[in-house]
Amino acid sequence: MSKQSLDGWTSLDLVKRQAERYGDRVFCTFDEGPPLTFVEFELESDVLASGLAALGVEAGDRVLIFAQNSRSFLLTMIAVHKRGAIFVPINTELKGDFLRHQMRVIQPRVVVVDAGLRRVFDSVDIADLPIETTVVIGGDGPPLPGTNRVAFEEIADSVGQPADVTLAKPNDICTIMFTSGTTGPSKGVLMPHAHCYLFGYGAGRAMSLTDDDRMFICMPFFHAMGLTIQFTSCLIKGTPAHIVQRFSATTWLDDVRRCKATITYGLGVIPEFIFRQPPTPQDRNNDLRLMLAVPIGDEWGADFEKRFDLRLMQAYGMTECNLPAFGTLKDPVMAGCAGYIMDDFFEVKIVDSESDEPLLPEEIGEIVVRPKQASCFMAGYFNMPERTVEAWRNLWFHTGDAGRFDKEGRLFFIDRIKDCIRRRGENIS
Repeated sequence: MSKQSLDGWTSLDLVKRQAERYGDRVFCTFDEGPPLTFVEFELESDVLASGLAALGVEAGDRVLIFAQNSRSFLLTMIAVHKRGAIFVPINTELKGDFLRHQMRVIQPRVVVVDAGLRRVFDSVDIADLPIETTVVIGGDGPPLPGTNRVAFEEIADSVGQPADVTLAKPNDICTIMFTSGTTGPSKGVLMPHAHCYLFGYGAGRAMSLTDDDRMFICMPFFHAMGLTIQFTSCLIKGTPAHIVQRFSATTWLDDVRRCKATITYGLGVIPEFIFRQPPTPQDRNNDLRLMLAVPIGDEWGADFEKRFDLRLMQAYGMTECNLPAFGTLKDPVMAGCAGYIMDDFFEVKIVDSESDEPLLPEEIGEIVVRPKQASCFMAGYFNMPERTVEAWRNLWFHTGDAGRFDKEGRLFFIDRIKDCIRRRGENIS
């Protein structure tokens, strides 16, 4: 099978291309703040990139963001990429030593933070970190100790400031996302542009996403599901998205109905939380046609589809290895069934977790993955070469997940091999 051309597989090319195609069409709406059109996304991120340049942000620098889903978050991501710098979204639930660990690994020069979240840093020792500037979004919060304070709005509203953009290639590292840390301290995953692009490309293709759809996003942008899968697939397909700051089981259906969403995603316990809400006669009164839900339980999956008059689809992936498998609407809902391998981009095997010997269909072992195209996979763990080598032993990336293939070639996820705790659908060390 011929390889997919990666020309234009950078966030910079993508934003520019869609601005030229869709212009003033509204791209994103939010539960708070003004909407964002395709052309505003291009032009306003240009201005913000120039503002970051004035703060000294250069290629290779890490810019850490600690913020809720918002217009400002998205503009910051693209502006950082336009500087050739590396965007680092951090889980907004982190505190104390957990937050300190990720900041110490990243060694950021600039921290962008919501004013309402600024107090979290008061309990974190940052005295030995090279942070020079705190960019505060939407309020009068003080800077981090020992740093200069700049208001986000000040650098985002520099009207007439020329663009200061660094060109990017598909193999350039653009983002670092942290793992959940189920086998030790969380690790920063080095993500090339093409890797981030493929998350959205694969999801959009599997779900037949079009610019006539409308996406509802309630997953946090510090998570690959919300940012690189949902949001990026919308940008690639020209699909309008409505974005809220956080998931709420009690308002989910009202939110979906209000924004006329046709597609949405739910990770971990989110779909089951929705299903456990008291049924109402209005449950089928929505525009949803499809929901990507991982995982799905046998005891509620088929009933979920009937109750809300939609189809469920599953997938399998990790921040490190992208999404190698997607379900198909030709199959009924089956618990744990991640579907078929996206074999134009990936190879996947089930192996004995101790010997790495391949197993037969229906035998349970560790899921291992490797890419068929360069730059469509993580480039390693940031400043953790020994962990990178460990994960890549015998030339396969070891996921730490147990799974099996059935005789039809469908991948089934069983469980994590290592123990972990789940909170709000996320793995936690």
